[in-house]
Amino acid sequence: MQYGMPYGMMDGYGMGSGIWGILMLVFWILIIIGLVLLTKYLWEGGGARRGQETALEILKSRYARGEIGKEEFEAKKKDLS
Repeated sequence: MQYGMPYGMMDGYGMGSGIWGILMLVFWILIIIGLVLLTKYLWEGGGARRGQETALEILKSRYARGEIGKEEFEAKKKDLS
């Protein structure tokens, strides 16, 4: 028994014993999974595209509003491809 520490609070390796050790392990696993998912989301550009239209979407909406004709739409669409 170590002095100054109640019996059963810590084992010889510094990890909590019993249910506290399991909860600590689950906590750190959830933190690591969260960081991996956040990194994946940001790496794939999920945060940057929010609320932004692509050039093709803008071109389609301009054509739908009648701002540009069919020939100009096709030419610009070909340029974007």
